[in-house]
Amino acid sequence: MTSATVFQSDAPLDERRVIIRRHDGDVEMVELPWGLRPRDGDAHAVNVVRSEGRTFPTHRCLVPASEFRHQSFSFSLANGDWFYFAGIWRPAIEDWPEAYAILTIEANADLAPFHDRQLAVLTRDQRLAWLDGLLPEDEILRPLPAGTFRVKRHSIDPVQATLTV
Repeated sequence: MTSATVFQSDAPLDERRVIIRRHDGDVEMVELPWGLRPRDGDAHAVNVVRSEGRTFPTHRCLVPASEFRHQSFSFSLANGDWFYFAGIWRPAIEDWPEAYAILTIEANADLAPFHDRQLAVLTRDQRLAWLDGLLPEDEILRPLPAGTFRVKRHSIDPVQATLTV
């Protein structure tokens, strides 16, 4: 059984998450670890991939979410809807399992005060356009308009921080 959790960008690279992908012509949900084997042979997994100037003709996936966090801030869609991160997945190779990474783009106006980049967020009406490659990458992998995200600051309770360490 899978449960939905807040997507945390500082989660361990091997954390397993549900992704949605096309595989053998069907749309399927599978649970894969976050982090691709680097192509340059580096031992560290790659959890995000810069999207600008690149194409992703195959192995596209969606990572469902309703909120994500960066440091002490959380971000969700202002309309309260679910969304997806645009991602890519790779089949298992040698000693690396089948896994996925999330694409990054320039931060939109709501997130720019916190970071210059962001995970590529797709709204629910964009999901099939991404999975099926119906739009060029530079048309779908771009910042959403200002006012799209609700930003919430979280304070850390010192007692809770001690308990969860």
